[in-house]
Amino acid sequence: MEAESVMVTGANRGIGLEFVKQLVKLPKPPRFVFATYRNENSIQDLKDIQEKCKETQVVLIQMDISNCNDIEKAKKVIEEKVGDKGLNLLINNAGVGIDLDILSLLQINPATRWDTSGMKVPEQAVVNISSLMGSITELTDSQSKELLKAFSYRISKTALNMAMRVIALTIKDQGVLVVNMCPGWVKTDMGTEHATLEPSESISAMLNTFSNLNESHHGAFLDRNGNTYPF
Repeated sequence: MEAESVMVTGANRGIGLEFVKQLVKLPKPPRFVFATYRNENSIQDLKDIQEKCKETQVVLIQMDISNCNDIEKAKKVIEEKVGDKGLNLLINNAGVGIDLDILSLLQINPATRWDTSGMKVPEQAVVNISSLMGSITELTDSQSKELLKAFSYRISKTALNMAMRVIALTIKDQGVLVVNMCPGWVKTDMGTEHATLEPSESISAMLNTFSNLNESHHGAFLDRNGNTYPF
């Protein structure tokens, strides 16, 4: 995967932090990685990455993704770095839905259109971290009662899936690829130690998938390997 500038929301721990770790170690790493966080007391790992990076400039941004003022401040920081080129890739990992305010970070160019080669992540894309637990189709009578207890989490991911579809249809002619992706059951604070995947495995698979995304995936719900999930 090649992208000059990448923004990762919720980057101070778990999946978000692993994205930052692996992005800066790519054979051709981004020139800029914008890593957002909410709590200033939880960014030591990001600071360590920032200090060690030579090829990539890791820019730490305090931002609540649901706060319009924070988004505007983040936009100014990004503009100072990338100029008119805009952001190439937004990885929305912060656990809430997306709206047109957050998409303004991409500096969408209305002149950009799908071309015959299809939209690629190195141009402009939004990848939202969703979950199979947000799939209504997959929620059957065979679902364990323990998993049914994740009521709020399921609803939030179902809502994220709908938000993604609405946004994807709204901007389909503007050349920005929008997808939702499930990382799998990952060993994080949320996934617990009982999960089946290490963060490094999950993120490595997703980064490989990013390289193969194109126009045909616009508005899709995918697993980490690029297979389509039902809504």
